[in-house]
Amino acid sequence: MVHTVPLPRRPPDPSSAVRHWYEEELGWATVPGEPVRLLTGVRFDVLEVPAEAGLAALRHLGPASPVALCGGQLRLLVAAGSAEELPGLLEWLEWGALALDLTATGAGGHMEAPLPPGPAGTPGSRPFPLGRNDSQGAAVWLRPPEPGCEVELLLPMLSAVRGGGGAPDLVRLVDTMATQCHRVRLRRSCAQPFAFS
Repeated sequence: MVHTVPLPRRPPDPSSAVRHWYEEELGWATVPGEPVRLLTGVRFDVLEVPAEAGLAALRHLGPASPVALCGGQLRLLVAAGSAEELPGLLEWLEWGALALDLTATGAGGHMEAPLPPGPAGTPGSRPFPLGRNDSQGAAVWLRPPEPGCEVELLLPMLSAVRGGGGAPDLVRLVDTMATQCHRVRLRRSCAQPFAFS
């Protein structure tokens, strides 16, 4: 009689659980491959600023507007199509002549998918196994999206497009972020020692 030993079970792939949460729970498109990345320009675009500058803009967002942090950069989800509007909006707000650390990712782009939040929003808890993306600088949600919530209705957009609905105004948000980016840049340049030759 020959006894066979079953093969050891492989641990579940943490990225498949993360991908499932985004695709099935939120209905968001992901980009094939590893690490899990979210497709932008379909359900949302992303405005990215240094965290120091972006934190001041949070007061212009509704409490349900998703915000992520990755490597010292704050990523604010805004209405799809906003990335295309950013250069003209900055010009209209008279910020176009200055180099700002404010970028936008829209149609055809992607952002790293932060790990989904823990159960019932408890800080520090994780419903998913730890994986390769758990390292310093990995994307995390400061304000995670909520399953079952129509996030598109809550994202900042130009008021004229929606007729002033209940969503935060993209113009105020961009103006605040541009102002804060400029202040951070000025503060950093004043802190630099002068180089004499």
